[in-house]
Amino acid sequence: MAYTFPGYSAEALDHYDHPRNVGDVAEPDAEALVTNPACGDTLKLSLRIREGRIEEARFRAQGCVGVIAAASAATEMIRGRTIAEAAACTGGTIAEFLGGLPPAKTHGAALAETAIRRALGVKSRKRIS
Repeated sequence: MAYTFPGYSAEALDHYDHPRNVGDVAEPDAEALVTNPACGDTLKLSLRIREGRIEEARFRAQGCVGVIAAASAATEMIRGRTIAEAAACTGGTIAEFLGGLPPAKTHGAALAETAIRRALGVKSRKRIS
């Protein structure tokens, strides 16, 4: 890697440099397209679900290092999980899986959480300020 992005862990940069599960699930059982209106980052998530488990998860993203790394990590995290387990995946757990994200880039993990929840038809968590 010939560049640096201050504040990103080696794990996050690896998911950015070598994103996992890029593309679209053929004939998906569930999908979501979400955009962050503040910065324009966009994430499309498509899922194949078999017997109540996520068999395949793929994404397409346009945006910053944080959103690409988070989308890649999220697909890894939810594959093989039940719908309930996947729906429990939060921006915090995605960021933790990546070894953390810079504070100004946690919106990437929040976007991935939103995509998962929308694809699964699960209402958003109530946030406490």
